[in-house]
Amino acid sequence: MPVADFATYSRMLANARANKFAYPAINITSPSTISAALAAFAEAKSDGILQVSTGGGEFAAGQSVKDAALGAICLAEYIHRVADRYPIYVALHTDHCPPKKVDSFLRPLIAETARRRAAGLSNLFSSHMFDGSELPLDRNLQISRELLAECAQNELILEVEAGVVGGEEDGVNNEDAPAEKLYTTPEDMVAVARALREIKGGRYMFAATFGNVHGVYKPGNVKLRPTILRDGQAAVAREYGDAARFDLVFHGGSGSELHEIHETLEYGVVKMNIDTDTQYAYTRPIVDHMLRNYDGVLKVDGEVGSKKHYDPRAYLKAAEKGMQARVLQGCADLRSTGTTLFGR
Repeated sequence: MPVADFATYSRMLANARANKFAYPAINITSPSTISAALAAFAEAKSDGILQVSTGGGEFAAGQSVKDAALGAICLAEYIHRVADRYPIYVALHTDHCPPKKVDSFLRPLIAETARRRAAGLSNLFSSHMFDGSELPLDRNLQISRELLAECAQNELILEVEAGVVGGEEDGVNNEDAPAEKLYTTPEDMVAVARALREIKGGRYMFAATFGNVHGVYKPGNVKLRPTILRDGQAAVAREYGDAARFDLVFHGGSGSELHEIHETLEYGVVKMNIDTDTQYAYTRPIVDHMLRNYDGVLKVDGEVGSKKHYDPRAYLKAAEKGMQARVLQGCADLRSTGTTLFGR
């Protein structure tokens, strides 16, 4: 059962909190990217999280179909098949569903899990993310409560976000967000805890913002304030006790200094999204292959080229290895190496 069920996923998150590490959450779009991530987790002896965005789902469904929910289902079913071959646990997650896509993406996926459960099958996904950060906080939390109740009925974990992650990713553009929106306040964090702790059986993760930005930046260019997480957790604990402290999620980690990442682990970050860096790590070997084998991949001046070079498997294998190495680095950076619960 390498795809984590609710009990196993809950154990994973508790293990990360207790031992101050985080799981790399890797955005996937194809069997090739899935294979790269799973191979890295297995090599690192680390459990991990694979996640699908709405754009990733649309891509997986095909350019003429562009059905994000359908594509996400296809990727998840593929993972359920192949993950059994790896000696680690992996949780399946959906990333950044905005309010306008809840009914076309998130709820159909919850319904698919409900259908599977009624047929005696395992959950399709392990968790989902609702990103209501574009809404006023009260409306964001109203929808979050509704979705958390639906998830609780199906043993799904919900990730929510308050505050805005700057930059642009997968069609969500917050490059012009006001500076104050990039930092979640302690009052906001208490409000999130107050709203969601009342949902019976609900388990959730919380993406608070502390200056993190989507996209690619050189180290040192992103100005993080990790102490926002510390102060918000303390405010929640004062109000509701230590048990109410959040399982926190770190979005937009590219360009962050390693010491800043490690500081967030001290404050309860258990999941960190890695997408921009793995995209580059996947693409870089393809570019290298094309430049080194220019005459082979193109039929230059009427020649026939070289099938062994333009066969997509030639360069996609290299791409997988490149991405695998970056995921392996992510496990090391987040201190998840050697922490798998598989077999325990």
